[in-house]
Amino acid sequence: MANVVGIRFRRAGKIYHFSPGNLEMKKGDKVVVETSRGVEFGEIVVPPHDETDDKIIQPLKEVIRMATEEDIAHEAENKKKEIQALDICLQKIHKHELDMKLIDCEYTFDNTKILFYFTADGRIDFRDLVKDLASVFHTRIELRQVGVRDETKILGGLGSCGRELCCHAYLSDFVPVSIKMAKEQNLSLNPVKISGVCGRLMCCLKNEEEVYEELNRKLPSQGDFVTTPDELKGTVSSVNILKQLVKVIVDLPNDEKEVREYHVSEIKFRSRKKNRAKEKEAEKSGKNRDRGKDKEKEKDTDLEALIELESEEKASETSGLDD
Repeated sequence: MANVVGIRFRRAGKIYHFSPGNLEMKKGDKVVVETSRGVEFGEIVVPPHDETDDKIIQPLKEVIRMATEEDIAHEAENKKKEIQALDICLQKIHKHELDMKLIDCEYTFDNTKILFYFTADGRIDFRDLVKDLASVFHTRIELRQVGVRDETKILGGLGSCGRELCCHAYLSDFVPVSIKMAKEQNLSLNPVKISGVCGRLMCCLKNEEEVYEELNRKLPSQGDFVTTPDELKGTVSSVNILKQLVKVIVDLPNDEKEVREYHVSEIKFRSRKKNRAKEKEAEKSGKNRDRGKDKEKEKDTDLEALIELESEEKASETSGLDD
């Protein structure tokens, strides 16, 4: 266990752990720390707390100092320099006719390095561009190629919901999102409707995944056979996941059919989902048993071959003695 604080260097960026040392600090305080990139200016987003060793990346560095008025003014000056550096870099990209899209620029706090973020369809040979920029800024230059999701996270924007993009507002890391999540939530599989500004599946599909998985476990699948409270037989037409309602096409005594709606707790059914899961488990266990039997047969075969070989060797040794 170690006492640490969580520090973030840019909005919705990753949170890094540092040791507070003997300093008293709280959430929202500005601090100066040393990182692998050099001296950096950051904000405390997680106040001092005890953290287990397995969650801390070693070596754990201490916070250098609480940010002074001069540090805050210096950071503001760096932000102004970044705008100018962005314009200069854009001019140099056009000059060298490089097929790349410049996204953002970032100065390290001690001005020992400038980082430029860009996107491109393939690999870009920017060696001449780096030399040109270094001659202008007289400091280390680093160009980083990022993906479309990182581009959207840096630039920000509004989602289809009308709110600020999750990745730009609060998401520290991107979570894996799959088309299965959209199916679980009974959403339209139209790519336009389930894709975000970046063109990838929306990150918010992950937010309610666990809730929908739990609700879906209680519901029958479309096409399942059910028994209603009226002891009528029918098949599931559709389900409302959030309201837990099931529309059933029931068979009436006069050979007619009718669509009726019931709460899931009122009907009896045997879910095909569970049956499929059991069948898959049975298949897996059956395959494992077969593999075990095959291995045992192989062992028996190998043992028999070894016994035969030993008996042949003994027979040859006996015949040699007789000669």
